[in-house]
Amino acid sequence: MSEKNLPELIALKRLIDAGAGHFQVDTPCTVAIDGRRFPVYSLAIGNPDPAVPALGFFGGIHGLERIGSQIILSFLESLLARLRWDHTLHQQLESLRLVFMPLVNPGGMWQATRCNPQGVDLMRNAPLSAVEKVPFMLGGQRYSRHLPWYRGAADAPMQAESRAVCQLVERELLPRQFSMALDCHSGFGLRDRIWFPHAHTRVPIAHLAEVGALEELFSESYPNHNYVFEPQSRQYRTHGDLWDYLYLNGTADNARVFLPLTLEMGSWLWVKKNPRQLFNRVAIFNPTATHRLQRVLRRHLVWFDFLMRATASHVRWAPQGHARKDQQHRALARWYGA
Repeated sequence: MSEKNLPELIALKRLIDAGAGHFQVDTPCTVAIDGRRFPVYSLAIGNPDPAVPALGFFGGIHGLERIGSQIILSFLESLLARLRWDHTLHQQLESLRLVFMPLVNPGGMWQATRCNPQGVDLMRNAPLSAVEKVPFMLGGQRYSRHLPWYRGAADAPMQAESRAVCQLVERELLPRQFSMALDCHSGFGLRDRIWFPHAHTRVPIAHLAEVGALEELFSESYPNHNYVFEPQSRQYRTHGDLWDYLYLNGTADNARVFLPLTLEMGSWLWVKKNPRQLFNRVAIFNPTATHRLQRVLRRHLVWFDFLMRATASHVRWAPQGHARKDQQHRALARWYGA
C-alpha cells in the first residue's frame, strides 16, 4: 500500500496509531487505483450499548473537498488530546457512541476528482430517484462516467465506498433510539450551511420538529453563529442522495429518530478572498492560505462539540407531545412557508 502524496490518509493512520487504546478501527473496504490500494477506515469510541445515542462524522465523500476530511481529522486530534486529561469527556463517552469515517473516497482524493475511481459521484449513488424535477446534470445523470455527477448504471449495485457508509450507519446509528450524522462538504455559496433532508423532494422530513428544536437549541446556546440551517431541497434536488436513502430506510417503520445533517462550507468566500484559486480545481473547494485553513478548522469545532452534547442530552431537548406539534408548526412556517 502506498499513501505517498495523500497527507489526509497519513494523518488518519497517525491518529489511529496514537489512539490504539481508545478507538475500535475497521476497514470496510479498500480502493485500488494506479497500482495502489487505499483503505477506507472507520473508527468508533464510546459506549457500544445500543441503548445509548450515537453520533457519526463523515468526510471526503467528494475527493476534491479535502477540507471535509481535514476538519474531522482536526476534531479527532482534539479528542485524543482531551482523552489524556478531560474527566468530563470520559463521562460523556459513557453515555454516547461516536463513529467516524473521515476519508470515504481516498481514490477520488488521490485523483483530485469529485467522483471515485470508477467515475461515480458517491452522493448520487443510492438507489433512490427524485420525485420532482432536478437540475440538469447536477441532480445526477446516467449518461456517462466521463461526465460529472454520474450516478452509476441503473442496474449496478452501490459503489464499495457508498456501501461502507451505509453499513456503518446501519450498524452503529440506525438501531439506536436516537442518532445523528454530520457529513462534511464544501463548495456552495458564501455562507456555511447546515443542510438536512430531503434532497430528492420538497416534502418535509418526518422529524422536522426535531431538526427545528436542534436549530433553536444551537442558536440560543451560540447566538453569534454564522450558519444557515435549511433543507437541501431549498437550494436544489438530486437523485441518489445517500442520506435521504439512509433516513428513509432507517426511520420508515419505527419510532427511532435519525437526523442526518450536512455541513456545506461556503468555499466561494475563500475564492472571493483569493481569486487565483479559480484556476486550480482543488483550490476552488478548499482554503489554501495557512491562516485561513487554521481559522476554518477552529471555527467548526464549536459545532462538533455541540452535536456531541446535544446527542448525549437528547432527552432534555427533543420535543414530545404538544410541544412537538408546536415545534413542527414553527419549522414548517420557517422553512416551507406553511
